[in-house]
Amino acid sequence: MTVDNTTPEPMQLPTPRSLDQRRADALERIGTNHQMWLATAGDGYGPHLIPVSYTWNTKTLTTATFERSRTAANLRATPRVRAAIGDTADVIMIDATASLIPVHAIDPTAADGYAQVSHDPRTMPGFVYIQLAPQRIQAWNGFHEFTGRTVMTDGQWLDRPID
Repeated sequence: MTVDNTTPEPMQLPTPRSLDQRRADALERIGTNHQMWLATAGDGYGPHLIPVSYTWNTKTLTTATFERSRTAANLRATPRVRAAIGDTADVIMIDATASLIPVHAIDPTAADGYAQVSHDPRTMPGFVYIQLAPQRIQAWNGFHEFTGRTVMTDGQWLDRPID
């Protein structure tokens, strides 16, 4: 039996994507994916996480939930959310302000789009729409991309890295 005494080669991490490429990939993924995790928090209840379907119109994400849900109650108290699209190896993290929109007041185009990817709250009593206005978006697909992960801040797409 022979023993291999050579030192293993260090693992080579992939080259991180440029900010422009991350932004383009994030926009593509947000626009073509329709499932995300939505986290809210409210006074006395702590964090609350639900899986939801959503649509994207280039400015806001639209989803829906039960009007009397913990999510809706949390948003009435604190209209901020964190959403995640993807998995732990390739993720888009979105910090957003949230607005609850009654079913009768939703823009018909947004409602029609949402009905294409999930149930139609206009036909089911007890629902409310949620529209999310992203304030910060981060995108990374591994440890090698942790630096430079922020692609949007204060609701504006970045043209230079900040982290």
